[in-house]
Amino acid sequence: MSDIRVLLVDDQALIRAGFRMILEETDGIDIAGEAQDGTDAIRLAEELNPDVILMDVRMPGLDGIEATRRIMARDASARVLILTTFDLDEYAFAALRAGASGFILKDVVVDELARAIRSVANGDAVVSPRATRSLLSVCAPRLPGRGDGAAPGLLDQLTPREREVLLAMATGLSNHEIAAELVVSEVTVKTHVGNILTKLDLRNRVHAVIFAYETGLVG
Repeated sequence: MSDIRVLLVDDQALIRAGFRMILEETDGIDIAGEAQDGTDAIRLAEELNPDVILMDVRMPGLDGIEATRRIMARDASARVLILTTFDLDEYAFAALRAGASGFILKDVVVDELARAIRSVANGDAVVSPRATRSLLSVCAPRLPGRGDGAAPGLLDQLTPREREVLLAMATGLSNHEIAAELVVSEVTVKTHVGNILTKLDLRNRVHAVIFAYETGLVG
């Protein structure tokens, strides 16, 4: 398989250099380019078409939230992994609302960073379990069915297997882990995830997890 191509976005050159040094030593990950602000990130995302955009959330000028929103508006298949200093960061949560696939702390250990990048490239979500409750209470987007009685109808559109997959997603399992638990192929899981997002009219896995909590599928 080809290497995962990563675009680094941070306004501090030293931080970009640090991540580049770490990731260049990681098997299967290649640095496609670097951006120093949100405007630069939007331009390079279009030019380079990276597999994952490692995006700082707080930057002068155009920040990571707005950059993520504009990138996702142009290419809904883009994968953005937010870099943040604080685990419970409302800025990072806002970036999830804008379409990011997850967030990770800047002081993360190398192995965890590599796993997060691979997970996002694979279509999974990366959100700290202890941040889930804050994510729901602080910045959950207005989802289909929230407060209007439509949620049960939307859930009824899912097959029993799709409900199983949604429940597994909401408990934090990756596609690989779901496949192992349900004894199916990872390709089959990806198909189910795609069907779930389409039927529930959700942008990504993060929003699917929020939906599962808000509809009571997960307590």
